[in-house]
Amino acid sequence: MNDKRTILYVEDDETLSYITKDSLEMHGFQVLHCTNGNDALLKFSANEISICLFDIMLPRLDGFSLAREIRKIDAEVPIIFLTARSLKEDRIEGLKLGADDYMVKPFSIEELILRINIFLKRSKIHTDKTGNQFIALGLYVFDKNNQLLTFDGKEIHLTQRESELLALFVTHVNQIVKKEDILKNIWYDVNSVYNRSLDVFVSRLRRILDADANLKIENIHGVGYRLRNMSQR
Repeated sequence: MNDKRTILYVEDDETLSYITKDSLEMHGFQVLHCTNGNDALLKFSANEISICLFDIMLPRLDGFSLAREIRKIDAEVPIIFLTARSLKEDRIEGLKLGADDYMVKPFSIEELILRINIFLKRSKIHTDKTGNQFIALGLYVFDKNNQLLTFDGKEIHLTQRESELLALFVTHVNQIVKKEDILKNIWYDVNSVYNRSLDVFVSRLRRILDADANLKIENIHGVGYRLRNMSQR
């Protein structure tokens, strides 16, 4: 089995995990299933994982804590939370921790597989190219293919969605990018539920870029965002 299609799936509900794991394997994925966060962390450290699917309410180490530990090891692997907790605060907390997506139970297996394939397709594009694209962005250098920002000799590893969003802003620097266009290009869905997710990712990029006072991501009320580079006139 190609390890680039290996999923770390963490869910302690026996019935749900059996159905989900079986469905994923029928679609050609290798699934490493764990019922608690501690075992999942060990599995992640011992295997090359393509994507993570985490419940939040887990024994021994909850999903939020697990994601936090995973991000210390790998800043880029996609993480999707699958949870019955639909509160906006939980969604925001998960995204702040570095998750890339969030699906509320009960979820559609077909939709889950679609989202997984989108992430894996994008990951393949990043790793298969041989010519890196280095983009000067103020005091930073953006390596789009490897999801890296370099600043003052230090590397900042971006998640897949952070990298995609930054790439979109960079190609439209000093121009307004509509929310609708961002959602279509990155989330493939203009559903309003993703508006708040987008806001969280923008906030994450603002923190990452805050070392350069000439760079600013502006909120254009009711329209979208604009990455301003004041050093470019």
